[in-house]
Amino acid sequence: MSYPEQTPVRRPAVVVLAVAVLAVLALGALGYAVAGLSAVGGTVNRFREAAAGISAPAPDVDAMVALLWASFMLSAVVSVLAGVLLVGLALGLAARRPAVRVGTWVVAGLGVCCGCGSVAALGVQRATPLDFGEDRTTAELLDLVSQAHPSWWIALTATLSVGQVLGYLVVAVLLAMPGANAWFRRRPAPHPPTPGHQPPASPYQHYPPYQHYPPPPGAPTSSPYPPR
Repeated sequence: MSYPEQTPVRRPAVVVLAVAVLAVLALGALGYAVAGLSAVGGTVNRFREAAAGISAPAPDVDAMVALLWASFMLSAVVSVLAGVLLVGLALGLAARRPAVRVGTWVVAGLGVCCGCGSVAALGVQRATPLDFGEDRTTAELLDLVSQAHPSWWIALTATLSVGQVLGYLVVAVLLAMPGANAWFRRRPAPHPPTPGHQPPASPYQHYPPYQHYPPPPGAPTSSPYPPR
């Protein structure tokens, strides 16, 4: 008897590599959140010290400090959520869930767009400073904000953005490889019956079939009752 081809137990190398890349991206996102939370306090202190030298109004300085805290906290929350999402996608791919594979492609597309947008925003910000016209105070405060960031912050943000774009592209390509297609489309075949397996025995099969045996010697050969 022939049985359908069973699904291989081992994951293809392309799927294993895609899971590993997602794990690295998740670690990068969580690391970026930690770096941002560790840098916000020093950034705020440096900004306040620099703002004191330009005699900026206190309400404007406080508003800019609140904006700094909000931007760092929002960035940390988004990074943590992205890391958790990537871990969930990696686990779903390892468990061979076709829906997770499609969801990974969607997330990869969004991640590429966000990464490219972040790199573009950094380039525009460095190349063309914002012009606020007559509002010199706001322009000076924003310039102080960019200077108050740690020296490594811009480089870290740009590196992670570029790495994010490349990582998502690699994952999308790996999940489209023929090995991944075959692995996600196959289903485990039903287990064949165990050799020697027999159906449950009937309670009557242990009794021999009825046979006619001759009467023992001396037994009457006819009925003792007269015929009617």
